Amino acid sequence: MQRTRPILNRGLLGAVLLVHGAILPQPAAAQLTLGGAIRRADVAAFGNRIAAGATSEKQAQALAPLKGILPSVRVEAGYLRTTDPVGAFGTTLRQHIITQADFEPGRLNYPRAIGNYQGGIVVEAPILNADAWLGRRAALRAVTASQSSEAWTRLTIRVDVIRAYYGAVLAAERATMLRSAVRAAHAHHAQAETMVRQGIVTKSDALLAAVRAGEMDAQLAEASGAAATAQRQLAVLMGGEGNELPADMSAPGQLPTADRIRAVVGADTSSIGRQSRADVEAAVHGLDAALADALRARSVYLPRINSFARYDWNAPGRLYAGDGSWTAGIMASWTPFAGASDIADVRSASAREGQARAGADAAQANARLDVAQTRTTLAVALTRLGIAEAAVTQSAEAHRIVARKYEGGLATVVELLDAQAAETQSTLSFAQSRYAVIVSAADRRRALGSDPATLVALDETPATATSRTSAMSTLQPR
Repeated sequence: MQRTRPILNRGLLGAVLLVHGAILPQPAAAQLTLGGAIRRADVAAFGNRIAAGATSEKQAQALAPLKGILPSVRVEAGYLRTTDPVGAFGTTLRQHIITQADFEPGRLNYPRAIGNYQGGIVVEAPILNADAWLGRRAALRAVTASQSSEAWTRLTIRVDVIRAYYGAVLAAERATMLRSAVRAAHAHHAQAETMVRQGIVTKSDALLAAVRAGEMDAQLAEASGAAATAQRQLAVLMGGEGNELPADMSAPGQLPTADRIRAVVGADTSSIGRQSRADVEAAVHGLDAALADALRARSVYLPRINSFARYDWNAPGRLYAGDGSWTAGIMASWTPFAGASDIADVRSASAREGQARAGADAAQANARLDVAQTRTTLAVALTRLGIAEAAVTQSAEAHRIVARKYEGGLATVVELLDAQAAETQSTLSFAQSRYAVIVSAADRRRALGSDPATLVALDETPATATSRTSAMSTLQPR
């Protein structure tokens, strides 16, 4: 009995803990914030990964011209056996075993077969290869252009994430609003049925209310599907497989308030100054690379100067044996014409230069247009936000008044249903206008060359506002 009591006690304790764990509420899934979505996209978004791969490729290609700039070392080893008169005599001489008898005419004309183990170390040091230096310069500028393009891709994807994140929130809020509208529509239908039975209104009132309730049911079904699709789109932008959001995350169900949005994005119209845009920098660096490549193509007609040194061993029995010998020298070469391929290269490089110049001009013009357009779009969105905010209060009050009049027989069911539809539409428009301001602010920041990730301030509550600086430090573009 003394041995079984501890076992029973442990079993009882385990059962108590199991029941206790089942009774306690399980922790809710963590809420996905805008900052969290951007951090995930920075690492895993498909566009960012593709852009990073393109930059890595350019960096690797920039190493190729170093072949004509840096010295190289080569180790050689080989074996041959020959009866060729010149080869046999030269091999004997290289092995340092030549004798007077080897000059006998018969042996010179018909030498016996001789074998040779040849080993060598060769050092080649370029001195002047203009095409390699200019090619290296063009490749490095292409790397810089690719890095700027990668930075612009990252900012663009951040805007897309903001649009998709708050698009998912908007879809969820829209579905919630429509659920309330559906409940109101069915309540109006029930009210109309009651009043029909009481003889206060005609059957047509109940029929019209039923039709409107059915329409609201259809809109709710559509909104629920749109909410699920929006979450899948956000998951794909964050590098997911197109399923729902990660199991440990859930998107908020409501957009920030109008006052909070104004507090965060209102400064866009005044205090944010224009900065250098990464897409313009990419185009300018691309033009620099094209200019350097055009010089590289024309430099193939310049002379080349290279040096070399080698140390050789030749022995009949094994590699790297016998007495060694060395050779060193400098070679200058000039190819004034190597065929049509060089002409084609020069013309192609010149055409790429013209294309890059047009691209740089277009990038600068589009940047100026983008700045002007986003200024207007944001101003319009802020105006619409104020109008929509007032309309919500007005339509709710109008719906309340018409409902009271309908109860007293002073309004028709059409007026009641129209008032409810107006209230529903105003609430949906208010949510849409808040979303439009957020997206316009993100576009505005990108157009000015600023980081749209500063909109993570919309995630803040009074309890988290003090940690904004530390949170933003992890979202700086690389």
